[in-house]
Amino acid sequence: MAKYFLYARKSTDEEERQVLSIEAQLAELQEFAAKEKLEIVASLCEAKTAKEPGRTVFGEMLQRIANGEADGILAWHPDRLARNPIDGGQVIYMVDTGKIHSLKFPTFWFESTPQGKFMLNIAFGQSKYFIDNLSENIKRGLRQKLRRGEWPSYAPVGYLNDPVSRNIIVDKAKSNFIKQMFEMYATGEYTFEQLRDYFKEAGLTSQTGKILTTSNIQYILQRSIYCGVFKYNGEMYEGKHEPIITKKLFDDVQAVMRERGRAHDIKKHDYTFMGTFKCSCGACITAERQKGHVYYRCTRKKGPCTEKYIREEALTAELQALLQKVSLSDDWADQMLALLDNEKKDTVQSSGALVQPLETQREAVKQRLDKLLDAHLEGTIDKTDYIKKKEQFIYQKVGLEQQIQDIKNKGANRLEPMREFILSSREAKKIAITGDPFRIRTFLKNIGSNFMVKGKKIEFLAKRGWRIIHENTPFPTMFRGLDSNQDKQIQSLLAYR
Repeated sequence: MAKYFLYARKSTDEEERQVLSIEAQLAELQEFAAKEKLEIVASLCEAKTAKEPGRTVFGEMLQRIANGEADGILAWHPDRLARNPIDGGQVIYMVDTGKIHSLKFPTFWFESTPQGKFMLNIAFGQSKYFIDNLSENIKRGLRQKLRRGEWPSYAPVGYLNDPVSRNIIVDKAKSNFIKQMFEMYATGEYTFEQLRDYFKEAGLTSQTGKILTTSNIQYILQRSIYCGVFKYNGEMYEGKHEPIITKKLFDDVQAVMRERGRAHDIKKHDYTFMGTFKCSCGACITAERQKGHVYYRCTRKKGPCTEKYIREEALTAELQALLQKVSLSDDWADQMLALLDNEKKDTVQSSGALVQPLETQREAVKQRLDKLLDAHLEGTIDKTDYIKKKEQFIYQKVGLEQQIQDIKNKGANRLEPMREFILSSREAKKIAITGDPFRIRTFLKNIGSNFMVKGKKIEFLAKRGWRIIHENTPFPTMFRGLDSNQDKQIQSLLAYR
């Protein structure tokens, strides 16, 4: 009585999703074996594609048959055994040489005759044709997605794959973290390691739920997909997804990365406020660690100095109080933003004059892209030059479109510095509450310069706008109970722009 190996295979590839699961194949094959009274030596299962040779379980099965452990194979269909000519040829050769005496399939008839081997060869050939044709269809569909500007792969951190549009959509839970990451690195105040630690504490993870590494942070900051364009197989495409950051912010980050270089992007010390302050005597401030605490002191490079040490915790507390003092109350911020919105309506018409030349430039870039494609299709420009030029034009086009959109959305660019000032002042309170030394240090550049430590207190030269707020009562009692003169006070702040 002939002995058989029962072989069930299910590929994880998309093209074989319609094939019975391994469990279903086993159930069907066992029922078939009982009906046909076949002796099963062992049931072998494998979850691997058969379009390329090299399956471990399949190879071991053929070797065991050659060693005489079984006489034949029971499988659901010939395509379970092979979808490539090498594996298919090996099976037929073992049938020719008598190593395999019998092949059984519930869905395919086979006998070890010239006609049977011919039909088996056709079945293997059809399986190879199916996989090749499917591969071409997939490639064609992929090219079409790229032409439409749709991201063809798994969504990067900050985006989600949308099964409806077949494109990526903004992940509201993570996109703000991504934008913040770009903004923080663009200041030049943060290293990859510091960003890694910061966003680990914030709870940002990869798409698989893993903690982001330093290399992950660097990779994210280098990806243009976040500003609306992406590269695939070395070629640039204009995406149809919603950008998380602007092209300008992306360029700023790349400029910082080029200037610093990866080799220099390392943390030289653990002293957050080094280089931020000077002593009241004019000398620089240095830092040292004693008994687990960081102390800042005058270097005394300009002579004797009576200023004492100040511990980093005390310095951070002073800066928190400073940020609270320059923070606008929510009532004032809301009313000032409302005034700006009203003014924006009055300037919408004038924005058309600003948009027109940008739209003309954008149209010119679009024409250049069309001519470039024609030149590539006609063979007058090789693929390398085409890809390089295309990338330049797409970046230029996206930059112009974002400028146009900014003007249309904001009414007029002259209002934006004031809006950013209001939002930044509101943000000061949040940063003060967190007590994050790195964010506090970065924010200080917004509000003033010439920061100095005097008598363990902070003194500085406030910028316009910030000076007006700084001279008022500190948060949280600042501007409580707005009086009848609030419009004049608000207008004085608005006038700073």
